[in-house]
Amino acid sequence: MIAETVCSAVAAAGLGIAAVTAYRKRFLSAARLAAYSLVPLGLVMTGTVQWLADTAFSPTAWAGFGVLGVAWLLFSTTRAVERRSGGTRKERRQARAAERREAVAPAASAPSLGQGSRAASKPASAPRSDSSEDFSDIEAILKKHGI
Repeated sequence: MIAETVCSAVAAAGLGIAAVTAYRKRFLSAARLAAYSLVPLGLVMTGTVQWLADTAFSPTAWAGFGVLGVAWLLFSTTRAVERRSGGTRKERRQARAAERREAVAPAASAPSLGQGSRAASKPASAPRSDSSEDFSDIEAILKKHGI
């Protein structure tokens, strides 16, 4: 009973403010205020406020919210543990096998610095004697792709 009275008073006050705003020729703001003001009145008329008031003061409803909270806590805890452990052994094996299948060229993700970086890492006294070494990386990649 009190909740309905408060909601009705809020709606009446909001509609009064909307009327003053419309009088000041701010029609868009007045329409928005009227819309917000009619929401509590609509909730009272549909019986939602009475249902919420009954729920708020019901020990059974609060026990139900507690049970829902425990269920949510269990669900999120098991999900976190599952993510942290990586799932079951079977799932981990399948994931490793999938990684092996997907990694066609594992060295392809490493940055390619070209032949200059290799020559800089080797001593300068050892010049290249064979030009076929230049294309050995490319040939290995093409062979892996079956080309």
